[in-house]
Amino acid sequence: MRKPRDFDTELRELEEKARELKTRKVQQLGELVIATGVDQLSTDELAGALVAITETKDTAKREAWAKRGVMFFESRSRRIAPASQRNPRGAPAQPGSPQSPAGGTGSQ
Repeated sequence: MRKPRDFDTELRELEEKARELKTRKVQQLGELVIATGVDQLSTDELAGALVAITETKDTAKREAWAKRGVMFFESRSRRIAPASQRNPRGAPAQPGSPQSPAGGTGSQ
């Protein structure tokens, strides 16, 4: 006979996993801000630039930002890791995620 599932325990474990993922995402975003040098901007400037990026529907601009981001990560990985250990971005960015346009100029 099967043992009954402990839904409370499963829910607590899922909530903990969600907290860990959110913490990791916040840390990675902070590292990205520092690595790109935008930590030199005021909070208002950075927020305004990010809002402008998310509002941009121009596919060509978004693609250009994504290419520039790829180049940014590739150049960093060449300086940091030996060729056998390179993984410029860890996990691939989701379309429309903050990672895609991060290497962009910020202009529209």
